[in-house]
Amino acid sequence: LDRGRQQLIRIAAVLFAICVMLVLTASSKDREVVLTPVLAKPMTLSSSNIDKDYLELVTRDAALLTLNRSPANLQYWMESILAITDPKTHGRMKAELMKIFNEQNGSNVSQYFTIERLNVDPQALTSEVNGMLHTVVGSKEVTAEARTFRFVWTYNGVSLKLAAFGRVKKDDKEAQS
Repeated sequence: LDRGRQQLIRIAAVLFAICVMLVLTASSKDREVVLTPVLAKPMTLSSSNIDKDYLELVTRDAALLTLNRSPANLQYWMESILAITDPKTHGRMKAELMKIFNEQNGSNVSQYFTIERLNVDPQALTSEVNGMLHTVVGSKEVTAEARTFRFVWTYNGVSLKLAAFGRVKKDDKEAQS
């Protein structure tokens, strides 16, 4: 009986050591998620860095979401942007979006953006989108202006979140040159 207990204790100790090793191994490995829904090719995310192609796709979708709006979809527009926003910048972002919401709500002014070029920097977690910003009042287009918008991202684990976005002015571009 005593010998059986000692053997059982040894087996339990070995199993415990194996469990500890498995937990340490699993926690130190990069996590990966395979994305497949509507992508042209399979894409994998890693917790160690952001893939350039993935950042480009997310930027494209975020640009279309943030820059296309009408009075009819303002609530959805705001909620959708806040859903992809980094929790650390959520309050500031909501305040900025509320200004736009209040200005445009009840008006007949809409805008849409046509993308011409996208540049992404996975190391700096930034993206720039160039294109034409069209403003429509009622059913008549009143302006179509070439604009550049910058998106700033945060990446934690395998979660990419929007930290900030806004128009890049000519002064900003010249300062970067």
